[in-house]
Parts: sequence; structure tokens; C-alpha cells
Amino acid sequence: LSRPSSPTWRQKANDRLAHDRLAHDRLAHDRLAHDRLAHDRLAHDRLATDRPMTDWPVSDHAKALHGAALVWDGHAGFEPEPDADLGQLERWRASGVDYLSINVAYDRRPWRGAYRALSAYRTWLLAHGEDYALCATIDDVLAAKAEGKLACTFDIEGMAALDGDAGMVEVFHRLGVRQMLIAYNLNNAAGGGCHDDDQGLTAFGRAVIGEMNRVGMLLDLSHTGRRTTLEAMAESSGPVIFSHSNSRRLCDHERNITDQQITACAGTGGMVGVTGIGLFLGEGGATVENLVRHVVYMCDLIGAPSVGISLDYSFNTEGFDLAGGEDYWPKRQYADKSNIGFLAPEFFPHITEALLARGFDDDAVRGILGGNFLRIAGQVWAL
Repeated sequence: LSRPSSPTWRQKANDRLAHDRLAHDRLAHDRLAHDRLAHDRLAHDRLATDRPMTDWPVSDHAKALHGAALVWDGHAGFEPEPDADLGQLERWRASGVDYLSINVAYDRRPWRGAYRALSAYRTWLLAHGEDYALCATIDDVLAAKAEGKLACTFDIEGMAALDGDAGMVEVFHRLGVRQMLIAYNLNNAAGGGCHDDDQGLTAFGRAVIGEMNRVGMLLDLSHTGRRTTLEAMAESSGPVIFSHSNSRRLCDHERNITDQQITACAGTGGMVGVTGIGLFLGEGGATVENLVRHVVYMCDLIGAPSVGISLDYSFNTEGFDLAGGEDYWPKRQYADKSNIGFLAPEFFPHITEALLARGFDDDAVRGILGGNFLRIAGQVWAL
């Protein structure tokens, strides 16, 4: 049999081919839409199961606000040991915290320990990527929030970890460190500590600040002497923070900061994170009410957009004491070293409730919970 060659046959063949292509495209579109819907439902279900917001014993308003906000804890102060139980990080995630800065070194420990802690913590976080995200950028933090993960970076308490080499700032930055203190309570090669005879910022300290400004690392002034903090704020080209410091007017402890320091910090475009350490909160110790009292004072002084929260919570706080560290924790300021007091991450939803009860509107609460830290980190990390 010969193949038909009439125009009518060719037109029918072309029409059938076009119909088949249209049907194929519709099928592909429907499959893509189905896959996207399934992915969105899976993501929603993951958030619902992994972030048990209904378990928080707070009002519906506080629960919804806390769950929607990006909650930023600017410092966790547990002992930076390679064998630290990082499984404890689930306590932050279950409490609605979206970002945590994890301490990897402080001046009291040999500087080499920073690398052992960084190696161990990076390895653990990367091995548990289903629940935690090792972040380098603000976009990473936002992506982690969307996926129900706890975003993590690292911090260093004191420039002794640099071992006298300002060039190590970039090395630590590449390893995930995003904020660093000048000193931890005592003087070091960079500047003065809050419990020492503060001689001010040194030439080495100025060089380190220049490197931190260059690579995009937050300059953190907690634990640092008053004179050094003021000189550092004048030296830095970008915003600075006190990541975990309270008001000295409300609680007269050398670890807390004066109104002069608070207002100068806000003047750089920076902010202060109120800490949950009972010894620095004052009479009544580590309570939500005490922490919010310091938040309110800071907000009245410098405005809510310049205030955040960093609990400085330590793992295994039962029986925690500062024995053996009389130089870093002098008796005149730490008479009862066995009764420091910590506010645990499980209290974060209660902090949200308490802020609302004190009359803060939703926007202010979102900022204090994390939006303010997010904004300033976004400015500095992007440099």
C-alpha cells in the first residue's frame, strides 16, 4: 500500500502531533505542580513536627508571634571542649530559637583549643544537617529558618586566641567565626578586661579591629574594660555589639556596662544583647522578669531597635561553679561562685509573653527576639 500524500492527511498528522505535545506539556506541568505541592506540604509538616509550637505554655498571641519571628540567641557560653554534648542544641531548636552563636574559645584556655573545638563542632553540625545548619551568610540563616533548622555560627571570647597574629582573623572567619571579643575579663595583648586595670586598646587591638572590619566579623565588647570599649567603638568603621551584657545601673557588677557604654554602642549603629546570667541580672537572679527588666531599661535608653537577647546559657549548669579561676572571676565580684544562675533556652517563649505583657508591640518584640541582631549582622557579614 502507498502512503497517502494529500494535504488533508498531512494536516491531520500535524494536528495530532500538536495535540500530543500539548497533552505531554500539560502532564509535565501537572506533575511539577504536584511535586511542588508535595514538597511544600512536607516542609510544612516538618516544621509542625520538629518545632512543637503547641507545646509552649504561653498565650496564643505569644505562641504565634514567637513561631513566626526569627529568634536569635547571640551567645551560648558552655565550656568549649571538643567532646561537648552538642545534642543539647535541640533544646534551642525546640524552644523556637532559629540562630545560635556557639562559643569555641575564651582567653582562659590555651589558644590551640579553638581549633580542636572548631574541628569537632563543624564535623558534628555537618553530620546533623537535617536539623542544624552551619551558616556563613544571612541568606544561610534565613534558609535554615525556612527549613526548620537551627542556624549556627561561632564566636571567640578574647583575642588571645589569635596568638598575636591579626592575620588569623581571616582564618577564623573562614572556619565560621562571626563575632569576637577583645578581652575576657582580664587584660590581653589587644586591650583591657572588665575585671582588670584597663590600659586601653593596644596597637595590636587596633590592627585586629581593622581586619575584623575588612572580613566582616562583628566586634563584640562584652567582658571588656570600659576604656577599651570606648576606644574600640571609635576605632571600628562599622557597628559594634555587646552581645551579652546587662545594665550596670540596674545591677552594679563589673561585668555589666554603664549608660555611657550603652549609648555609645547604639551610636555606632550597634546594639546590646541582654544576658540571662542571674549574677548579672541582680536581686532575684535568673528569671524572665529580671531579664525583661533589663530589656525595658535598655529600650528606654537607646530604643528597642538597638536591643536583643543572648542568654549565655551553659550546658550542665547543675553544680556549675567558677572554682579555680580566681584571676578571671575575682572574689570581690564573685563571692558565691557556686550560685551563678542561668536562664535556660526553654524560657524563650516566656520572654516573648513577658515582652508583650510589658506593652511592646509585635514589631518591637520581633526586633528584640532577633530582628535587630539579624539586621546588624547583615550589615557587617556582608562587608
